[in-house]
Amino acid sequence: AVAVTDGPLRSGGTRREGAQRTPAQRATPTVDDLLNSRADRARPRATEGWRGAVRRLTGGAISPRPGKAEQSRLDRERLVQRRLDAPRTIVVLNPKGGAHKTTSTLLLAATFGTQRGGATLAWDNNETRGTLGWRAQNAPHHRTAVDLLEDLDRFATPDRASLAALDTYVRTQVDARFDVLASDEDAAASSTIDATAFDRLHDVLSRYYRLLIVDTGNNMRASNWVAAVAAADQLVIVSTVREDTAASAAWLLDGLREKGFDHKIDEAVTILAAPSTKPDRKLAERLERHFSQVTAEVVHVPFDAALVDGGPIDFDALSPETRDAWLTVAASIARRL
Repeated sequence: AVAVTDGPLRSGGTRREGAQRTPAQRATPTVDDLLNSRADRARPRATEGWRGAVRRLTGGAISPRPGKAEQSRLDRERLVQRRLDAPRTIVVLNPKGGAHKTTSTLLLAATFGTQRGGATLAWDNNETRGTLGWRAQNAPHHRTAVDLLEDLDRFATPDRASLAALDTYVRTQVDARFDVLASDEDAAASSTIDATAFDRLHDVLSRYYRLLIVDTGNNMRASNWVAAVAAADQLVIVSTVREDTAASAAWLLDGLREKGFDHKIDEAVTILAAPSTKPDRKLAERLERHFSQVTAEVVHVPFDAALVDGGPIDFDALSPETRDAWLTVAASIARRL
């Protein structure tokens, strides 16, 4: 005899034994169940090279996976886009002028800004004046960190101001999706940014931005310089492939160790920027050997003629090689945030 229950019918007409569920046993599906039942996100499809060409020519009927180079880019983009559980501060350092700090600050901000969709600030933390504001795209005002400091009480609590209110103090780089906070531009002014001022600005700006990328001056003894290092979640050491700027960077690292910042140096990323189309290869290799032993990672970035004139940086004019190199730098930093 076949046991018959009130469960659902088999294809042969009998019901499955024990298939009936009481209302108490029957789980009610939720929205989480619905969302979890979705198929996994489609695997990445090639958009570049011959693989991308095949996909386009066949209308997607043949859809190869990305090649090695494209997959590398996608992996780096995912690192840069990764979720942060709190605001992060990246501080760019070299006590020598002309070491590529300001350029690095802007290119990092542009890379993070475009990949993350905004909420990124490039901040000139020179105690008197720096050139970050000059290298940024023009804004309809000339206010600086000093002006923001004077009006900082407006932004002390979220109910008193908004990110939009900061637009009258920062310089929005629309296409690159980041903002710039310039240092003082009044040649006759006597005001300076000290450690207390930096800490106050940092406290407020951290409420409005997810990433603060801080350009620093050349005076390691300035209190605002020391305050920036203390506040940093990630240090970035910058040098061109030159003896003098590299020696300055090495001296900086020695000094930071003496001041007890070993843990930050051990996780620092070093950028070696080519000063010309044909940098000294032997020198570059020697510098990489040195800095790879004292910092976590060394990344080379190429020379780009679009950066030479010292004026506002046109990010659209950068070569694909430059963009890719700075994506690598940003990914190296993001991995440690």
